[in-house]
Amino acid sequence: MVHHHRASLLLQHNNQQQQLRKQVDEEQQAEEQEGAGKTMKELRCRIVDYACHHRKKHGHDALLLMLGGFAFFSCLLLLLPSSPFSAAMDELLQLGRNNRCDQEQARSDPPCAAVADGTVCCDRTAERTDVCVMRGDIRTQAKSNSLFLLRPANSSSSGRAADERIRPYTRKWESSIMSTIDELRLRTVSEDSSSSVPTPARCDVQHEVPAVVFSTGGYTGNVYHEFNDGIIPLYITARRYNKKVVFVMLEYHDWWMTKYGHIVEQLSDYPPVDFSGDNRTHCFREAVVGLRIHDELAIDASRMMPPGSIADFRQMLDDAHRGRVQVIIDEEAEAAKNSSSSNSKTKKPADDEDEDKPRLVIVSRNGSRAIENEAELARAAAGAGFRVELLQPRPDTELAQMYRVLNGSDVMVGVHGAAMTHFLFMRPGSVFIQVVPLGTDWAAENYYGEPARRLGLRYMPYKILPAESSLYRRYPRNDPVLTDPVAVNAKGWQVTKKVYLDGQNVRLDMPRFRRRLREAYAHWAAQRRRQHSKPL
Repeated sequence: MVHHHRASLLLQHNNQQQQLRKQVDEEQQAEEQEGAGKTMKELRCRIVDYACHHRKKHGHDALLLMLGGFAFFSCLLLLLPSSPFSAAMDELLQLGRNNRCDQEQARSDPPCAAVADGTVCCDRTAERTDVCVMRGDIRTQAKSNSLFLLRPANSSSSGRAADERIRPYTRKWESSIMSTIDELRLRTVSEDSSSSVPTPARCDVQHEVPAVVFSTGGYTGNVYHEFNDGIIPLYITARRYNKKVVFVMLEYHDWWMTKYGHIVEQLSDYPPVDFSGDNRTHCFREAVVGLRIHDELAIDASRMMPPGSIADFRQMLDDAHRGRVQVIIDEEAEAAKNSSSSNSKTKKPADDEDEDKPRLVIVSRNGSRAIENEAELARAAAGAGFRVELLQPRPDTELAQMYRVLNGSDVMVGVHGAAMTHFLFMRPGSVFIQVVPLGTDWAAENYYGEPARRLGLRYMPYKILPAESSLYRRYPRNDPVLTDPVAVNAKGWQVTKKVYLDGQNVRLDMPRFRRRLREAYAHWAAQRRRQHSKPL
């Protein structure tokens, strides 16, 4: 119900916006006939831009007020084109120009973008994360979970000693998970001040580059959260340093570095610091504590400095895994060579016709949300003209191996869940078919569908019908679980998780699903024709 209500409001706002533009256009024509077209046109643009900007925040009431105000000023300009009102209008337009410049400057300079030496600035304005920036003589102290900013005894810096607290993880609205994240104290003290916790007297390790401090705790272990809450925010935060940065990790995990070490090496030229496990005093001149995050599996290019996008992130993933993927290929070739030389029966060469077919990868799930007729799906995909590969990721599956398989695929098929995060490994222009179980429409679209489109994939959701769900065999036909998932989801996350995420498998209606396979094949064929038609 909530999502339907939001959709109707959006449609209503769009209709009002169209009416506003139509009326403004009509009044502009009238003004041009009276000789005041230039001024009116600029005002029209200003008001429409303002309406667009504030539509989401203020709703239809603000639009009606602005429309009324516009009509009033239109009459003034029509009747008194050379009156003092015209001069006032010019001032209003100039004010709009100045405000727009100020807004653009604000967008490019987030809070704490400029921090004076010897100070700490904390940006707590975002819903998802807090970020603090420190500059000066910064020293770590693991035993007290502190970062100290020391001011000289004769420092002229104003203000009292600061004591900020921060949990450097990107889900600050979730109190339950944030309570598991280690809290850091950021203490600004004078060198001659007395403190219950003595400040580090000397530096054991002096770093010449800044630090970025973050936690690898929280939901770490779930690939979606590892990328959404960690890897992508780390890229957003650290890219500006061009690898001249040290990563200081709270709740350090060796397995995390084993899994993501190739990516970390693309973002930093220096070994990371295990904050809790390293009792040495590390000293920096600058530290960013916490990571910036934009949206679900997304990068907002307008907020990046220097400029960057999700396509640049995807290129970074390519660079990170290229070397290891080549090693895997060489090892397999060597193993195949040794196997063929010791075997009397040589492997039959691959059929050239099969090699020319597009490659479709089925990401298999065990347990909940599994495809019960997966073998039938594989046969249908082969019948549609694909080379089919079944990918069954395990917790210990090497990330480079996953990257190799999906980067070389043309189509990925899988049921909504964390493993769909691997669409990030696909080449732009590839096809992503997400099977959407009952009750997961919103999450499937927002967490994977829209991000996949931003990456340049051809996203094809397949929303199952009630008869394709295992819930169809457990509930009466008129039960809200089958007929009204929105109402069931409104009961809370725990209900959604129990009913739709943990308690549901799918059995695809193959005649219906084959339409998606045909669409995917047609997309691949069209892409191929375009590539072949390009001049050399």
